[in-house]
Amino acid sequence: MKNTILTLISLIIPSMLCAQNTELLKLQFEARVDYMQEYQEGGKINGNSGFKGKYLNIRMDGNITDGLSYSYRQRLNKPNSDATFFDATDWITATYTTGNWSVSAGKQVVGIGGFEYDGAPIDLYFCSEFWNNIPCYQYGASLTYTSADQADKYMIQFCESPFRRNSHNTENREMFAYNAMWCGSHGVFTSLYSVNMIEYMPGRFINYIALGNQFKFDQVTLTVDLMNRALSFKDLLGKDFSIMSEVAWQPAEWINIFARMSYDLNKSKEEGDWCVALGTDILRVGGGIECYPIKNYRNFRLHLNGCHTIGSSAPAGVLKNNQTIVDAGITWKVDMLKIKRKNS
Repeated sequence: MKNTILTLISLIIPSMLCAQNTELLKLQFEARVDYMQEYQEGGKINGNSGFKGKYLNIRMDGNITDGLSYSYRQRLNKPNSDATFFDATDWITATYTTGNWSVSAGKQVVGIGGFEYDGAPIDLYFCSEFWNNIPCYQYGASLTYTSADQADKYMIQFCESPFRRNSHNTENREMFAYNAMWCGSHGVFTSLYSVNMIEYMPGRFINYIALGNQFKFDQVTLTVDLMNRALSFKDLLGKDFSIMSEVAWQPAEWINIFARMSYDLNKSKEEGDWCVALGTDILRVGGGIECYPIKNYRNFRLHLNGCHTIGSSAPAGVLKNNQTIVDAGITWKVDMLKIKRKNS
């Protein structure tokens, strides 16, 4: 019933708004292939080493009418559970815009702040424990207000909980998330801030405060994400959190050099954070280089990076103590097709 209602919303809301864009369809293809070497406690992890097809995606965007747009991305190399095709659908949304307001419905990105979380997976190489465990695409609806100067966007979102199906909650239960987000752009500073109430068990919520901060100074970009999570008021601050940071230097158009770190900690007293488990105290540091060998063309990229992880994590955690990963690869994105609307 819930999915039926959300589907109807995404079909019914169309017919209200207006924006001038005549492109009916833009079809894109993107892929990334890596060669990896992973070591843990000095020993090579053969199952995680060698050539890896990391991402194979198609994306479609367009405008059905003035004011009504859609966006769709399908992960072609992601397995489906229970033979459900939409498990491998990152998002499929319809959006109506009128003036400064827009409303979207369908499968969406859960509105959680932070630049690591917001980045396209195909453009990320090594990430935090939180990022590796958050199921960030869920069915829902959102309402967004954009300021007249386009500098600020304020969004509220109601969607399914990312934790409605996991090893702690095996039934497909009705659980939800309530999210509010601010995206701002002011001079050198850009923000991705959110507050979130996410149901982790029926009737029980974990609360997020996520503060994504980015500063751009000519050739240098500094990004700092601060995320605090709490199950109760007694563990409100400093018991369960993540810090993700990156500094990137682009001395020329064709090259980007970066260093990044993440730190995940959960020393709260109650189980319920399904992304960063109790007892986690893990640091990951590393860096890398990206090259764009074709002049004035950003859709073909080579990369080389490495990272090392130290600390303690839960047995099922992705990041492990004394883990080293070296990774090289190639990414390409291709615009396959563009179709204009008739009579536009």
